[in-house]
Amino acid sequence: MFSAQKKIHKDKDAEPTEFEESVAQAVFDLENTNQELKSELKDLYINSAMQIDVPGNRKAVVIHIPYRLRKAYRKIHTKLVRELEKKFSGKDVILIATRRILRPPKKGSAVQRPRSRTLTSVHEAMLEDVVLPAEIVGKRIRYRLDGSKIMKVFLDPKERNNTEYKLDTFTAVYRKLSGKDVVFDFPVTEA
Repeated sequence: MFSAQKKIHKDKDAEPTEFEESVAQAVFDLENTNQELKSELKDLYINSAMQIDVPGNRKAVVIHIPYRLRKAYRKIHTKLVRELEKKFSGKDVILIATRRILRPPKKGSAVQRPRSRTLTSVHEAMLEDVVLPAEIVGKRIRYRLDGSKIMKVFLDPKERNNTEYKLDTFTAVYRKLSGKDVVFDFPVTEA
């Protein structure tokens, strides 16, 4: 198991859970067996993994990857997700970069927090990570009479074939991670 251990690095040397070890083992197996992913996966590892229930008796595997490695993961995203979905049959796999939210600085403090560490910006970036490889082409926020908000996110119609069956997964995962209600859709094109 030593070999799969190097594929997961947890914060503060915490012990990985059994599920995280199985995900790390799957990534390690891919590195050894899949020739086209071997060189790219050599230096990559994960931070954590969790399983989320999706409506319709499905499950989603959410894998947190280091923020610094997100560009390397994006290059192989489609291949890696396809292979991992084969390994975890019947489960959707979503890769999300680990980002940190800092609280607002206290009054009178000279310290400024970077814009990328605000709650809003982290949630926006997380939304983009969830829907990858599709791109977000539009957003609408609808305020209901009871005061609740619901965000409608329009995805790029070019990726419709690859992502249409995952829209419920995207909604469930984003709600679990951020607590916000989101509806994913594709813009209606006039013929």
